[in-house]
Amino acid sequence: MRYVNFSADGKTRQLGVLQGSTVVSLDDTTLEQLLAEGTDLVAWAQARRASGTEYKVDEVSLLPPLTKPGKIICVGLNYADHTNESPYDQPSYPTLFPRFNTSLMGHGAPMIRPLVSDSLDFEGEMAVVLGRGGRHVPLAQALDCVAGYSIFNDGSVREYQFKAPQWTVGKNFDATGAFGPTLVTADEVPAGGKGLKLETRLNGKVVQSANTDDMLFDVASLIAIISEAITLEAGDVIVSGTPAGIGWAREPKLIMRAGDVCEVEIEGLGVLRNVVQDEAPQR
Repeated sequence: MRYVNFSADGKTRQLGVLQGSTVVSLDDTTLEQLLAEGTDLVAWAQARRASGTEYKVDEVSLLPPLTKPGKIICVGLNYADHTNESPYDQPSYPTLFPRFNTSLMGHGAPMIRPLVSDSLDFEGEMAVVLGRGGRHVPLAQALDCVAGYSIFNDGSVREYQFKAPQWTVGKNFDATGAFGPTLVTADEVPAGGKGLKLETRLNGKVVQSANTDDMLFDVASLIAIISEAITLEAGDVIVSGTPAGIGWAREPKLIMRAGDVCEVEIEGLGVLRNVVQDEAPQR
């Protein structure tokens, strides 16, 4: 099942499923609510989609699948080739940092290049949405926590990322975290999201190409390791890391400009597309 969060007909938000080029509305509830209640996402949608209103996908605005996740935990340096192009040694423990909800935007929404820095960079990644959690989740049971998978573009303002040892500010500028277009339920994806081709394109040119098998810490390991310290909950999102090819590591640097089109495609999950737009001057 492919869930979307969308707005149409002047309504602020509806939950639906994507069927080809059609979006079928289901309810005014949210994925966050369904996940918190332990709802079977496949059965719930199947019971409602026959009576839902249909919209053409190009006539609606797609929002992030979850607009207010409880936690967004991002993983840095999770592909060895990306670590090799960075100024860091490969760590033996996952490099974790938070994303905040105010940084999110959906498929088709503009990614905002901020006024204060000319260093907006792309990072295509697979996002993992949890349907349950807990503390000290055993590795063998970790994938039971996964509700589904999505695509993330971890837009990074590099100048601010490297102002301090912690990366948080550079990873949390408003409207730099593209998320979507759908949440694909776990039953439609290989276990752990393994074996999926990941490709990022800037203005049609491939700038990142990898496979999720290349992750140093796979999805199950990330869930188990993170839960050693942090109680994971239904509706939390783990953004699993980016491969080599980022613009900041190139010579000359490849920095995104207004009008650039950035696409992240992951096999079986779809294409996340955003156009870069300059932040409006403050009055």
